[in-house]
Amino acid sequence: MLTIPQRAAFVGAKLDELFPNPKPSLIFYSPFTLLVAVMLSAQCTDERVNKATASLFAVADTPEKMDKLSQEEIYQHIYGLGLAKNKAKYLKTMCRQLLENFSGEVPQDFKSLESLSGVGHKTASVVRLQAFNLPAFPVDTHIFRLARRWGLSQGQTPKQVEADLKKLFPPEEWGKRHLQFIDCGRTYCKALGHNSAECPLCSKLSSSTTTVS
Repeated sequence: MLTIPQRAAFVGAKLDELFPNPKPSLIFYSPFTLLVAVMLSAQCTDERVNKATASLFAVADTPEKMDKLSQEEIYQHIYGLGLAKNKAKYLKTMCRQLLENFSGEVPQDFKSLESLSGVGHKTASVVRLQAFNLPAFPVDTHIFRLARRWGLSQGQTPKQVEADLKKLFPPEEWGKRHLQFIDCGRTYCKALGHNSAECPLCSKLSSSTTTVS
């Protein structure tokens, strides 16, 4: 059987082959617009989020502008998203927190980011990684599923899987691997109707051989 480091090496090489230049699928153009987009992405496709943020950012793309909107006005721009009422409430509170506690700037450290309304560890990780180019390995449902399916982790929580992946890949690769895992999960290694024999990674990783070509 392959060792876990061997599996990680194969995964990295195959992902580089399949997705050499991965890009974020959420549309953003500042740390604040990224923060908002990631907050809205919970239980929703990035495509739907991008449609909602196009409308929202047209009228409010800074904490100052969004803070001037009522919670109901924010909701009217995002009502088509899952949990829209809760998300509108979180956005309204988050903007006020940024203005009162961080001079209207999105903070970079985990503790400050996670102090914001509606911001958990994964959202904070994405913001650190994609807005500030700081080391982070956000684990979403795709990454959680694939890391376990590919034998890279037996973690029972996203944080446990994150810790395992950080040990297997160097920090300078975390951002790329994060995006590649997601692309692969959406393209080849889906949650439902998955055929391991047809997956370019699972078809090799399920082999009992000690080397992978």
